[in-house]
Formats: sequence, structure tokens, C-alpha cells
Amino acid sequence: MDIATIYKLFPTEGDCIAYLEQVRWHGKPTCPYCQSARTSPVPDENRHHCNNCNTTFSVTVATIFHRTHLPLQKWFVALAIVLNAKKSVSALQLSRNLAVNKNTAWYLAMRIRKAMVDSTQRNLLEGVVEMDETYIGGKPRKGSNKGEPCKPGRGTSKTPVVGLIERGGDVKCEVVRSRKLSARTLNALVRKRVDTGKSVMITDEWSGYMQLSRFVRHEVVNHKVWYVDDHRHTNTMENFWSLLKRGIVGQYHKVSVKHLDKYIDEFSYRHNHRGHSGLFGLTISGGLGG
Repeated sequence: MDIATIYKLFPTEGDCIAYLEQVRWHGKPTCPYCQSARTSPVPDENRHHCNNCNTTFSVTVATIFHRTHLPLQKWFVALAIVLNAKKSVSALQLSRNLAVNKNTAWYLAMRIRKAMVDSTQRNLLEGVVEMDETYIGGKPRKGSNKGEPCKPGRGTSKTPVVGLIERGGDVKCEVVRSRKLSARTLNALVRKRVDTGKSVMITDEWSGYMQLSRFVRHEVVNHKVWYVDDHRHTNTMENFWSLLKRGIVGQYHKVSVKHLDKYIDEFSYRHNHRGHSGLFGLTISGGLGG
């Protein structure tokens, strides 16, 4: 959904609230405190009264919009901007678009990313699944390596991120916060995210992947010789890494390890729902706890 459509469909705060109520309750308001359906609207307010626990509530209670002081129309515009930005958008850019300060824009964006935690993460990948890892982080400060050259790739001190992608399907990523990438970690991730009985894993020649053949069909592409060998390649996963890194370098410039998983979830969410005609409503539903 584009910004022009947001202003057309939701010109007032009441229109925004009516839409949220329809998505969350489907015309049957339910108390978020006691889950009772014995409710009645409060006259002249966008709130409801629970006849069971004698409290009043609005549709934003216990959602990403809870206790917000921003107009909901601005939330909807921000959501449209984030969903339509293939390489995401920085807090500074969002603050300029919404006429709010940077801290408000950052808080709003992080709330939106919370709604973008994909419920389909519970579904297992199957078929041809590519697996690869990348490393996120800036260059070491001058003198931090005590005169030793900075090591690239697997020799770096950056934060490793492991990704699995189903050909033509979803991508699932995981940040390795210990910064130690081992065969045991990789094996556990495959068992967690992949239907090993219905899949074939494609990886590069790194020794850390070699134990996968013990419990799943495993094929290797040797990058020292070629990058594509018939169906054996990891180009799909590497394309995702390329988009992710362009977003981090070009938009955010840098991200903290503390919040890295949230940014990766955002890129994964957009990839997994690419072409979804109702992505705005789906994300709103996620933000409402649906």
C-alpha cells in the first residue's frame, strides 16, 4: 500500500481506529484484560467498556500502538514507507518524512519491526535449501589489531549470521551472538529450521558444513573451482546477503549487535512476503498480536 492510498483510506483518526478494530476483533470487541466479549462502546470516545471487569479500553491496548502519542495515520504512513523500502529506511529519513524527532522515529521503526517477526518462522524449509554465512560489522579501529592485518571472511572478529533459503521460498537467518561459528552450531540450526527428510542442503566447501551429511542429504559447491555446478550453488542466499548489506551500509551505516536480529528479521520478512497483495494488513495484524 502506498502513501497516497493511506491518506485516501484513512483521512481521520476514527478511520484508523475503525480499521484496527475490524482487523483485531472482526466486529466483536473483546476486553484485552479479561478476554470477555461483554462490552459496550463508550459514547463520543474511541473506547469500549467491559461489563465483566468494569474497565475501559481501546483497540491499541497490548499492541505496538499501545500508549502512543502519535496520530495513527502517521503510524500507517510509517508502516507503508518501511514495507515499500526494499533496502529499508533509516530513522533520520523516517523522522524527516513524518516530521518527528529522530528518537521518536527510531522507536516507531523498532515497534514496526516487532510486528514483522514472521509467524511462518515455525514452518520448516524443504526441497533445495541453500546455506551460507556472512559477517556483519564495521572495520576495526586503527591500532585495535596491534599491528596485525585485518582478516577477512571467517577470520574476522565481526558478528556471524547464518542463513538458510529455500529455492523459490522463504529465508531464515540467525545471529550467532557468541561470535563462534562451529559445526555443532550449524547442525543445530539445520535441525531447527529444515525438514531434513524432504530436503537437500547446498553449501560451500567449508569444513564446518561437512557434518551435515550425517543427517540430511548434502551437496557441496567448491568455490575454489566454480560458483555454479548445475543445481549446486549458493547464489540465492548470497543475493539476500548482498541486499541486507547494502541496506545496512547505505541506510543504517551501522547497527548494534543488540538489535541486529531485528534488522535481519525486517529484511527476511520483506523477502518472505514479496508480492503479497495484502502485506499492509498482514503486518497490521501482526502488530495487533494476530
